[in-house]
Amino acid sequence: MLLKIESLKKAYSRGDQTVEALKGVNLEIDAGQFVSIMGPSGSGKSTLLHLMGGLDRPTSGRVVFEGKAIDSLKDYDLSLFRRLKLGFIFQFFNLLPTLSALENVALPRLLNGESIKTIRPKAEELLKMMGLEKRMDHKPDQLSGGEMQRVAIARALIGDPLIIFADEPTGNLDSKTGESVLKLMQDLVKDHGKTIVMVTHDPKAASYGTRLIKLKDGLLDSDEQITHP
Repeated sequence: MLLKIESLKKAYSRGDQTVEALKGVNLEIDAGQFVSIMGPSGSGKSTLLHLMGGLDRPTSGRVVFEGKAIDSLKDYDLSLFRRLKLGFIFQFFNLLPTLSALENVALPRLLNGESIKTIRPKAEELLKMMGLEKRMDHKPDQLSGGEMQRVAIARALIGDPLIIFADEPTGNLDSKTGESVLKLMQDLVKDHGKTIVMVTHDPKAASYGTRLIKLKDGLLDSDEQITHP
């Protein structure tokens, strides 16, 4: 088992009120799955993704990767774990505008103290896998939305992560470009054995996964396998 969520709860204070975003979620994710998470606004799906990815801490409960609980790690150790072991893809790409596509892909490993000379072959390989071999030296404002998201996917892969978390990865793309990005993510799971957990509001996007989890009012509402023709 790659990831286990145990009795996960998250509450926020809003003035004199307490809002429970998650009310005790239990979940297990195995390597090689493409998990789609859906739910109405306020259901807790983004909160769950952020907690699983170590971007926020639970009020109670545990987030366990390969037997190691990350929710109790100190801030520095948690940040290091995210950088070394996890990959992230966001709706708005989060690319640095002053860096080229190749430099954006290399950034997580540059932050670990590696040299661009050491990282370049892997970054080039990933950009070629994304079909961006002719765009490596382009900066984000010279790329289309789909190209920027492909750079973001390559960046998420540069550290060979245990799992990739995707938060509405097609939310800022037109339907055709979004479908190409989802197909690419699907191929990463099928052909390269990657594990992806994706939050989406779009049923069509969710259908690209191998498993569909639905949340409602901070609780797990359903969990089913997705079969593809």
